[in-house]
Amino acid sequence: MVRRRIVSSLLALLLASPLAQAQTAAAPADAVDPAAIQALKDMGAHLQSLKRFGVSVDLSGERVLADGQKLQHTATADLDVARPNRFFARMASARSTRELFFDGKTVTLFTPAQKFYSSAEFSGSVGQVIEGLKKRYDVEVPLSDLFLWGTDLAPLDKIDSAMNAGQDIIDGDLCDHYAFRQGKVDWQIWITTGAKPLPRKVVITDRSDDARPQSISLITWELKPQFKDSVFTFTPPKGSTQIELVPAKTK
Repeated sequence: MVRRRIVSSLLALLLASPLAQAQTAAAPADAVDPAAIQALKDMGAHLQSLKRFGVSVDLSGERVLADGQKLQHTATADLDVARPNRFFARMASARSTRELFFDGKTVTLFTPAQKFYSSAEFSGSVGQVIEGLKKRYDVEVPLSDLFLWGTDLAPLDKIDSAMNAGQDIIDGDLCDHYAFRQGKVDWQIWITTGAKPLPRKVVITDRSDDARPQSISLITWELKPQFKDSVFTFTPPKGSTQIELVPAKTK
């Protein structure tokens, strides 16, 4: 009983924000708040202004079993980026680790445990290459939308509803909290307040599944990175094997 009271008190505290209450009461489910859309545009413009940076993501996601039970899994991703056209990404979980290199001309996918690597020629910006990897080879880079906001590829015209959900503190940073709906997906984003808006947290809910599985990404930024340009170039380790990067099957 005491625990229930404590939890109820915490929920009451979290939901006590006058701003959050006003927004929830005022906005119908299908309303698009122009200020929320503008917040995405401002964030995108700032992201595009970053020329050299590091970003880390702690990701947790849910897998739904046949009986409806949810299992949570975690992964991490670290990216070093030098615009307009170089990046390195390392994606790791308990099950696998992958590294992705792009030096401006060639993309290489490397699995350190097996020492397998595959390469393909690419051109374009970081965002264009990440988008091309998904379409051509079904290779996904975590939070790829980070590189689309502020460009013509940002899916602003596909948003069905958008609202300001108040403010929260994410790892010490005061953030504006926004909630969006696109088709069968609900997503939330927490963006730092002030003149340099950066995304610090993203939550995605799959409404196509009755269990409503979620993924949660906590994002940390390094705006004065110490990496060297050599990090973007892949050098095959001794004993590694090159294999073909197979295009994704078209549906």
